[in-house]
Amino acid sequence: MNIAQPSSKSASPNRTGAATPQSKARRLRDLLDSDRLEFLLEAHNGLSARIVEEAGFKGIWGSGLALSAQFGVRDSNEASWTQVLEMLEFMADATTIPILLDGDTGYGNFNNVRRLVSKLEKRGVAGVCIEDKLFPKTNSLIEGARQALADVDEFCGRIKAGKDAQQDDAFVIVARIEALIAGRGISEALRRGEAYVAAGADAILVHSTRPSADEIVEFMRRWDRRVPVVIVPTRYWRTPTDVLREAGVSVAVWANHMLRASIPAMQDVARTIAREEGLHSVEPRIAPVAEVFRLQLASELEEAEKRYLPRGGRNVRAIVLAASRGVELGALTAERPKAMVEIRGKPLLAHIVETYSSAGVESLTVVRGYRSDAVDIDGPEYVDNEDFASTGELVSLGRALLPRPALGETVISYGDVLFKKYIVEELLEEREDLVIAVDTDWPESVNRNRAADYVRCSLPPGRQAFGHRVLLREVRADLPHDRIHGEWMGFLKASSTGIQWVLAALRELLDEPEGQRAGMDLLLRRLIERGHEIAVIYTAGHWLDVDSLEDAIRAGSF
Repeated sequence: MNIAQPSSKSASPNRTGAATPQSKARRLRDLLDSDRLEFLLEAHNGLSARIVEEAGFKGIWGSGLALSAQFGVRDSNEASWTQVLEMLEFMADATTIPILLDGDTGYGNFNNVRRLVSKLEKRGVAGVCIEDKLFPKTNSLIEGARQALADVDEFCGRIKAGKDAQQDDAFVIVARIEALIAGRGISEALRRGEAYVAAGADAILVHSTRPSADEIVEFMRRWDRRVPVVIVPTRYWRTPTDVLREAGVSVAVWANHMLRASIPAMQDVARTIAREEGLHSVEPRIAPVAEVFRLQLASELEEAEKRYLPRGGRNVRAIVLAASRGVELGALTAERPKAMVEIRGKPLLAHIVETYSSAGVESLTVVRGYRSDAVDIDGPEYVDNEDFASTGELVSLGRALLPRPALGETVISYGDVLFKKYIVEELLEEREDLVIAVDTDWPESVNRNRAADYVRCSLPPGRQAFGHRVLLREVRADLPHDRIHGEWMGFLKASSTGIQWVLAALRELLDEPEGQRAGMDLLLRRLIERGHEIAVIYTAGHWLDVDSLEDAIRAGSF
């Protein structure tokens, strides 16, 4: 038998300089050369790759089976190698750890392998494993399938071509031996392994589908360990890891478990939703959308938008009314207003400022009153209501609005309310001139004996209101229970036109004795009386009005 000679490229200086220790290819090579057993876990897209890295794995196995399955096709080269490359690029971009691709047979002959290696390096993939079978391949785990092996010399040519094509000497080519899968025995596996090392393979992968690791252990006993050995213990998963470690295995690959774990979970959720025609029992046991956003690095995009997007466009301003002391909080507000009471280590107002900022509202005006000197969060503009003790919310609002009558889009809210950013985002999405947010979980306020601004709307919450325009009809603390559709959460969004309506109504009310001590609910009633429509968005929860010591405690877990 004529064995292809090792590639001279593998021993020559790197054409682009030596690979740095920080390169992914170098880190994969370090894993293979480690003096202890290392592990790779399968991933098949960017999301699963990021999860693998977060779990603490040092490297990723780009499984041919899993990559094919996520496309919905068989592991018989039905997904083209360019489709695999595209997914690998997403995986490499999503992670900082090296990826070893399960490259099947190299997707063809020596020329295909050359192109594959070149394309993988350009996409930041650290190495490729190619198996000594014929193209198109048959998955090794399919029972009874014919496993046709490649000619040794021809396969050695594929290895040599791959080594000659690589630009970074650290790039890894693993030669996968399928002799045990094909029933050819350990001697044939050893013969092939020696030939592949002579052709330039950086490591070998010996594969077995037996339920025990006896074949692998015997192979390792007879192998001279000239290069590292990789194994895939999918079928002999009961074998203690220490057995593999003692046998001298370099890397164990958990080759398809992320994919397989996802299938029963998706099947269960799909069946449940189909059966129940709803999400009530599903939502509590699946990942929240926020976790998807976290894995997608949505927060990084938000920060980038702050750096790179122009400040123009929608000029949204928020006005936060924070003049009151909050006597219900007792000693907590002896030296500071309730807007500065600490929640999870920072003032309540700081949480409000951060939530507005995350919703894209950067311009904030805070109206101070009681102990104004204690309200000093960085970022907002401050105005003071020196008469806070004898006046109400409308006077505080006037301090912010009246000096600047030519205002653009504005959101008005309270300085003692924690809230999720989507509430502000939904208010801003509405193109109505006046919009308020209404909580449909209003019985909780009744149960807690908390004062609240209850509302009656043109349509009650629920299916009847879905997809329809809902308008505010009444807002009162003493609204009869049979007329309550929700609780006003203290948020009012006004467009550049709507804010002029607010200003006109506010000036009118402040000229009346009642208006000097009135709250925002009176302003809403006056706007309705003047014929202005106030649109309503319904929501359920996701906010907390800090009115008492009990509320301050609840806020810690909001």
